[in-house]
Amino acid sequence: MKPASIAAQALGWVDEKTRAIVPPIHPSTTFIRDPDNQYRSGRGYARDQNPTFDQAEAVLTALEGGHASLLFASGMAAATAVFQALAPGDHVLAPKVMYWSLRNWLANFATRWGLRVDFIDMTDADALRRSIQPGKTKLVWIETPANPLWSITDIALSCEIAHAAGAVVAVDSTVATPVLTRPFEFGADIVMHAGTKYLNGHSDVMAGTLTTREDTALWQRVRAIRAQVGGVLGTFEAWLLTRGMRTLFPRVRAASASAQAIAEHFDKHPQVEEVLYPGLGSFKGHAVAAKQMRGGFGGMLSIRVRGAGGGEAAAIAAAAKVQLWKRATSLGGVESLVEHRASVEGAGTPVPTDLLRLSTGIEDTGDLIADLEQALGR
Repeated sequence: MKPASIAAQALGWVDEKTRAIVPPIHPSTTFIRDPDNQYRSGRGYARDQNPTFDQAEAVLTALEGGHASLLFASGMAAATAVFQALAPGDHVLAPKVMYWSLRNWLANFATRWGLRVDFIDMTDADALRRSIQPGKTKLVWIETPANPLWSITDIALSCEIAHAAGAVVAVDSTVATPVLTRPFEFGADIVMHAGTKYLNGHSDVMAGTLTTREDTALWQRVRAIRAQVGGVLGTFEAWLLTRGMRTLFPRVRAASASAQAIAEHFDKHPQVEEVLYPGLGSFKGHAVAAKQMRGGFGGMLSIRVRGAGGGEAAAIAAAAKVQLWKRATSLGGVESLVEHRASVEGAGTPVPTDLLRLSTGIEDTGDLIADLEQALGR
């Protein structure tokens, strides 16, 4: 089956006992031992052996073309598990522009545990070559497109450089999703998603996922961390995640088409200083994005607002005037969201103060454009 069919039918699994096409929810936290004290069912405790995880993990593994997947309680729980699986003294490289919460965690917590973390311009292959330390750098973390400037990193080239130095490459592919990019095809070792976003797609589940290309010692440590630290997804949330992934392809395709139209409409707009979107030919990373994103450039874009009182005041004022777009944090849902991102990230953010981050949903594109037009004063 093509990936869109795999997602729509959630691999076509049917409940063996009831023949239901919608999977059951298993709320039990524990399972019966056999009379001889064995667990031939393969399940002893639901923290890491919950049957409701099985289908969501299998669907994601198939969509990414990997070996196995794990569900976590949040995107942060998934991402930090990879770093926790490293050893004190290990060196890691991460992007200067990336999901702000993970950047803060790396700067303020990972270093206390003995990891050596350097933040670099991951879009610059020469910067990666200069910064990587053969035999010492154990992990290169990539986010592409990178939130909220949507900068693009060449996954294949980064993997070539990292692997030559003996490092593992993990890709945060939350924005691209397996609809648009499959990082394993470009050499990545681990793929991470904030499942809260596009995978679920309905703004009603907090989840994170990891998928591995191969069964490695690092992956086994990540698996053990999930079981022992306990950052696991709830049963109902796992069920909802499976439900959400069934509509992943039409949602992402619709959001991408709408974002492209919005970006083109506001590019060169008199009230807009700049549109940041990989689908624009003028965007710095467009050529690389066109190589590794297939069928669209995602539903996320940012605009930098011009106006009286300076860009920051104009951006906040525009966000205050939207009617259809919702002023809220997050992305990847069916509803369109707008956020003044610098206010959220605070001191030290690399985000321009005149920037509004836009998460395009699946509403009518014309309505979304009209709402932004009136918010900008036109």
